Amino acid sequence: MTSEPSTYPGYRFPAEVVRHAVWLYHLFSLSFRDVELLLAERGVVVSYESIRRWCLRFGTDFSARLRKRRPKPGDTLHMDEVYLKINGELFYLWRAVDQHGVVLDILVQKRRNGTAAKRFFKRLLASLKYKPRKIVTDGLRSYGVAQREVLPGVKHRTSRYLNNRAENSHRPTRRRERGMQRFKSCEQAQRFLSAHAMIYGHFRPRRHLMTAGGYRRARDNAFRVWERATCVQVAA
Repeated sequence: MTSEPSTYPGYRFPAEVVRHAVWLYHLFSLSFRDVELLLAERGVVVSYESIRRWCLRFGTDFSARLRKRRPKPGDTLHMDEVYLKINGELFYLWRAVDQHGVVLDILVQKRRNGTAAKRFFKRLLASLKYKPRKIVTDGLRSYGVAQREVLPGVKHRTSRYLNNRAENSHRPTRRRERGMQRFKSCEQAQRFLSAHAMIYGHFRPRRHLMTAGGYRRARDNAFRVWERATCVQVAA
């Protein structure tokens, strides 16, 4: 006798279908209709609106649980900001990664002055719960203002060439921005990119620095952590 498939409270589709849809949407440059089509090929008939609601409901939750399970980040932080055009207005996406390229936090803000930089620094430190040894940024003076007030004593390097680690991490964001035909609001960009950065980065180790066997082991471990983080008992 086979047991009924596990479901998330309030959702009729099996948990495996829901988390697979969220995984597809955040890991690959797919639309909700693309995910609907891929699931239909597997015999799962679900509307793209349901998939959209799943991603809204579980994307942030799954990414938060992955964040709790990640190894301790490195002690060197690379920070950078890039503009986003939302409804004709310019916003700035602040991003911090460690020396291994792991995205630590992002924040979408209207400004990129000293106040915005300090707000981002404080948010980042609250999630890290430790002080970094060194931060690396570009020449934007706002970083210096925030570093002197929020991270006094921490070594600060400014160079456009040393900060490639953070600048390269913007590429997945740009791909999704084009695929989604730009973000619709600041809140939507913050919500989606926070989840996307964690889920996408979890399954994208620095493959060019690994052997084939090492990459396969890292990939298998990523799937095991994903299954534990998205299980029904934890999500409930």
